[in-house]
Amino acid sequence: MEEKEHNWRSVMASKKGKASRSIRIADTVYEQEEHYASQMSKKRKFSPSGSMTEIPAGKEEASNSECDAQFLEDETTKIFAQKVADHYSARSNQTLEEREASPIIHLKKLNNWIKSVLIQLYAHQGDAVLDLACGKGGDLIKWDKAKIGYYVGIDIAEGSIKDCRTRYNGDADHHQRRKKFSFPARLICGDCYEVRLDKVLVDDAPFDICSCQFALHYSWSTEARARQALANVSALLRPGGIFIGTMPDANVIIKKLREGFWHL
Repeated sequence: MEEKEHNWRSVMASKKGKASRSIRIADTVYEQEEHYASQMSKKRKFSPSGSMTEIPAGKEEASNSECDAQFLEDETTKIFAQKVADHYSARSNQTLEEREASPIIHLKKLNNWIKSVLIQLYAHQGDAVLDLACGKGGDLIKWDKAKIGYYVGIDIAEGSIKDCRTRYNGDADHHQRRKKFSFPARLICGDCYEVRLDKVLVDDAPFDICSCQFALHYSWSTEARARQALANVSALLRPGGIFIGTMPDANVIIKKLREGFWHL
């Protein structure tokens, strides 16, 4: 298959930007091995108890006609982001048989292969990993195989974070408990395209590698969100750190839409 026919694109990006929003983030740390967590805490100072982290709101803008358009855009963006969160939170977990019966199972397997290749190529033993839009933790096994040292996963959907925690703790399948993961993890529910994450992850940063798989395009709803997404990557990676990501190829999507339109 030629590259022009792919509907995905691997991307690497780092760009500074500025935007700030107020949000409450459900913050829980999960540790597997006390001696390992103790060793990591020398670099990552965190509290293992569940807590709520409040990010201070930025200075309010004056309410006038000049900022009405921006206000409406912000409200529309928030509604869209909440719909995305609600959609993923409401998705029910499928059995292996149900997943295999999916009409897009081959696409899902292709996507998983792409992510596996990227992680194998760029992740190294002991790396600190930031996983933006981590979802239900479908890549945890991939990171475990790479023998990373620390993991922070962030997702806008609370339901996905809960499922990720369940998977991390080895409770996803009550009939066959899988072994727990070898790295300590911190899971956060929040919109990584709306807030400055460097203020939330002060004790966790810098990261060796940042990953955003099949989700970066959700930040393109506004320029401010796109800039904030890239600014978070830039601010949280160590010098020389690596960003890996995969997103749909807009050129292919538009091409397919046009082909479909002319065939109507």
